Amino acid sequence: MDERMSSGARSRRPAPLPARAVLAVAAVVVALLLAACEAPGGTATDDRGPVPGPPAPSPYGVVFLGPGDCSSRGPVIREVFCRSEKAAATVLARHLGTPSSGPPCPDATDFVLHVSETGTGARSRLTTGYACMRNLEPPHPGDPGQGGGPLTVVGDCVTASRAGEVTETACADAGGRAPRYRVESAVRRRDQCPDDTDLFVSLRGEKPVGCARRSTGW
Repeated sequence: MDERMSSGARSRRPAPLPARAVLAVAAVVVALLLAACEAPGGTATDDRGPVPGPPAPSPYGVVFLGPGDCSSRGPVIREVFCRSEKAAATVLARHLGTPSSGPPCPDATDFVLHVSETGTGARSRLTTGYACMRNLEPPHPGDPGQGGGPLTVVGDCVTASRAGEVTETACADAGGRAPRYRVESAVRRRDQCPDDTDLFVSLRGEKPVGCARRSTGW
C-alpha cells in the first residue's frame, strides 16, 4: 500500500503554461520596469540639482578705473574706494584708444585721464585708453560756462583768434580784450544755425556744429 501511494505521488507533475500565458507574463514584467524609470505623467526626472545662475558682477579693482570707480588726486592717480577720504573724482565713461579717435566723453566731464596698464600685472583688457572723469565736489570746470573741461558744449564761452582757432573761457570772466562768443545751440550742419550766428564752433558728438553769438554784456 505504501509503494502505490509513493508511485502515485511521482506521477502527478504540474502542467506547463501555454505559450500565450508566458508572453503575457513577460509583457507585464517589461511594463513594470518601464514604469519604474518614468515619473508620473511620463516625463523623466533629473536629480542633478538646479542649474547654476550667471556669475556675479566683477569685484572691485578687476577693471582699472572702470565706469563708476573713483580715483585719487595727485601726480600718481590711483583707484580708491569711492567712500574713501582720498576719493576725488569718479569715472563717467571708459574707452579704448585716444580721446581724439575714440568715442566722445559725456558733457559733464571735468577732465580726461589717459590710462595705460602694462606688464603681467595688468588686471583688465582695457590696457590703453582714457577715462572721462568728474570731480566728486565742486568746482566742475566741465559745466557750461565755467571755462574749463575737455569739451566745448552748449553754454560755453570762447574767444577766437585770427588763425580760426577758439579758446574756451569762463563766461563770468570780465578780463581780456578779445571778443567772446557764447555757444547758443548745437546742430548737425552749419546751415541749420540761426541767421544771427556770428561764429561756428567745432564740437564732438551727433551735433558737431556749435552756433555761437558775440557777447556784448561782459
